[in-house]
Amino acid sequence: MHSVSQEQATHQRPPSGQEQARFWRDPRFGNMECMAATFVTHEFPPHAHDTFSIGAIEAGSQVAMIRGAREATGPGALYLINPGETHDGQPGSEGGYRYRMIYPDARFFSTILEEATGKAFAGTPSFSRQLLTDAPLAAAFNRAHQALEAGASALEGEESLYSVLLSTFARHGSAVLTPSGGAEPVAVARARDYIAAHFTEEIGLEALAATAGLSRAHLIRAFRRHYFITPHAYQTDLRIRLARRLLGEGTTPLETALACGFADQAHLTRQFKARTGLTPAVYRAG
Repeated sequence: MHSVSQEQATHQRPPSGQEQARFWRDPRFGNMECMAATFVTHEFPPHAHDTFSIGAIEAGSQVAMIRGAREATGPGALYLINPGETHDGQPGSEGGYRYRMIYPDARFFSTILEEATGKAFAGTPSFSRQLLTDAPLAAAFNRAHQALEAGASALEGEESLYSVLLSTFARHGSAVLTPSGGAEPVAVARARDYIAAHFTEEIGLEALAATAGLSRAHLIRAFRRHYFITPHAYQTDLRIRLARRLLGEGTTPLETALACGFADQAHLTRQFKARTGLTPAVYRAG
């Protein structure tokens, strides 16, 4: 991927120095989440989504880490992040960045591909590269996203987004999301599975290390090496993913906080805003 230069970022930086985000769900695409945002100082900690995260930078630049590599992205850059892929993001230049994102789930994406080809899609769609530069496709994505945000007619909005998603997969997609379990140490996988089964509960490092059969220090190092996130951050991320689902179903922030294992609503709000750029109340109302 080509990194954005400081000169490019300066000439295309967001027009406003204030952070702002618009979030909504589009029922035409399985209630797919959509966001258009400008972030000046906000930094996303390592996190993942249950859905794909597909988007493009409109102005400014962002620095993001994924699969252990950190790159700068600017106008013309695409984000093609698979479900469960750990990533972060920080402003890469003065003035921050403006970007547009959609979060389609894998089933919806598979349905689009099946409708386009007229045959059942084998496996799970995925992207082999998560950060790349494709200026024409990024521009097409932004136009389609702007049409959705502006409330374009059903035909215009659906046609433009379907076309972009099909083009994106045709250029950069792969047939299946290959499980990584075979290449992972069994011990670390046991720890991850234990966290996934008990993430709403209090989990002690000593008990987790015993489950994995590793020392506490060894577990932390190995977990970060294989999953690019610490065990505690992974637990928090799973809690936030559950919170997104509950809030999307209309559960109140307080009820959501308790159901996800947070000490109180304030704790949920801090962690949720850090990972999504939105408060639970805004996300619930979107």
